Amino acid sequence: MAIINDREYEWADLTLILAGRDLARFRGLKYSEKIEREAVYAKGRNPVSIQSGNLAYEGEIKMLQSEYEALVQAGNGSILSLSLDALCCYGNPLDGDAMLIDRIESLRFTEAPKELNQGDKFAEITLPFIALRIRNQI
Repeated sequence: MAIINDREYEWADLTLILAGRDLARFRGLKYSEKIEREAVYAKGRNPVSIQSGNLAYEGEIKMLQSEYEALVQAGNGSILSLSLDALCCYGNPLDGDAMLIDRIESLRFTEAPKELNQGDKFAEITLPFIALRIRNQI
């Protein structure tokens, strides 16, 4: 049965907890699960099956420089040494929302970039990462 006029999750419903800390100054989050797939060919021109291989988990977190600097301090001068778990929590049970939680396990940053352009009012830093697993925690 389809639900009509049901409330969808929005940006204000997202809470990101990284290493046990509720991030207040993050501005974007993207993560995905990927699997290697390959068509298997035999007689003829068309594939006879599709085989699956390794899984990969990756994403990126956008944050303000003050949040980034807190991570640098936690990593003793570099975020590249950190291995963190993250909880991505969608919804607010106090508002009657059903909570959805994705757990990103053993998140490791792959770059430590900084960029600031003329006219910028603040520094937004995008940190790409890979992880060991993403689990849905219903």
